[in-house]
Amino acid sequence: MNINKFAFVGSGMVAGFAAALMLFPAAHGANNMTAYRQFDLFSEAFEQVRRNYVRPVDDQELIGDAIEGMVASLDPHSSYMDPKAFSDMQIQTKGEFGGLGIEVTMEDGLVKVVSPIDDTPAARAGLKTGDFIAAIDGTPIQGLGLNEAIDKMRGKPGSKVTLTILRTGEKKPFDVTLQRAVVKVESVRWHPEGDVGYIRVTSFTERTDSGIQKAVRDLKNKIGPGLKGYILDMRNNPGGLLDQAIAVSDDFIDGSKEVVSTRGRRPEDTERYNARPGDITDGKPVIVLVNGGTASASEIVAGALQDWKRAKIVGMTSFGKGSVQTIIPLGDGGGALRLTTARYFTPSGHSIQATGIVPDVAVAQGAEEDDPPKLARPSEADLPGHLSAEANPRKGGDKIIRPAPNKKYDDFQLAYALDLLRGKMTVSSITTPVKAQ
Repeated sequence: MNINKFAFVGSGMVAGFAAALMLFPAAHGANNMTAYRQFDLFSEAFEQVRRNYVRPVDDQELIGDAIEGMVASLDPHSSYMDPKAFSDMQIQTKGEFGGLGIEVTMEDGLVKVVSPIDDTPAARAGLKTGDFIAAIDGTPIQGLGLNEAIDKMRGKPGSKVTLTILRTGEKKPFDVTLQRAVVKVESVRWHPEGDVGYIRVTSFTERTDSGIQKAVRDLKNKIGPGLKGYILDMRNNPGGLLDQAIAVSDDFIDGSKEVVSTRGRRPEDTERYNARPGDITDGKPVIVLVNGGTASASEIVAGALQDWKRAKIVGMTSFGKGSVQTIIPLGDGGGALRLTTARYFTPSGHSIQATGIVPDVAVAQGAEEDDPPKLARPSEADLPGHLSAEANPRKGGDKIIRPAPNKKYDDFQLAYALDLLRGKMTVSSITTPVKAQ
């Protein structure tokens, strides 16, 4: 892949690699001369550390840490990738990487789990969205940068690592031992749910759009003419490549309609991306499942299908990451910047930054959406230093649908969506008022 021209809209970084993307030319402001004079101050501090610190320090390490400190202070998604992390990121976008299989970010000095990836060591060990990693092999996380923490979680496939986990509802931290593996992410999985085609999208890699097209073809063949529609499940999907989000949206939208626009610092930076004629599902009804772990690229798809009334959005309000990161390579072998360069907007002009995609039908999986809401549903708005929301956020309904008391479902949200698609209600549910937040 040509690293010089691709965009990434993911919610964090994955253990075993750093994520990001979209090349952007370096900007030159009007105050360059003032900035250059400030470099003299940096140069002096650099020399003082080299000469006088209590132990010898590596020049490359000092420079890397200085760049990381500068960029990380901007927002939660901007960061510096050293050459190794940059290489790992390029592997990740191809859908295969080494590590534990968790999408993570940094919050309050701890590593927060945004989402475990299906069928990876992290998912099999039972790690959950919203968990905090407090220590790795007994070494506290506090004081480490996110890249350093990720490096500690990486290792030779087959080797083991112990994570100390803080979880809402648990009185004490507990340890989870995982065996590292080469994680091959098949980002699209599917199967028939009777007369409905179920498609699960776990991330947006280079193979996601081709996976969607294969899934639809296979489900048409397996279900036949009685196929009633599709469930597109993007719960706990942390995002990925922007071009794949556009292509997947295009699969379901007929006509040259806008899918998403990105708006940067200057008016001339605005870009609009349109669908092409043709709907691979032949206009069949679609329901999209979302929750608090649905982020970024997956929010682009949900927002496009919602705005064009091509799908009904079911679940809980999504994560709310409405920004695009650009990968800017730094010199020969100098790593790269992961820099927030634009916000993205749904076709109606709605920015989901720090607000999320509000579902058409609010359906809770169970008690995890109960109070306290901020702990139960980590979101972009909870991250320190996040970009502010733009315009007025969409308002949700005043009711949340939940399983009826004493009724157990393997997946209540899916069961409700299937009933909704078929036009008959068989699951037992109640509605509760939305609590003020």
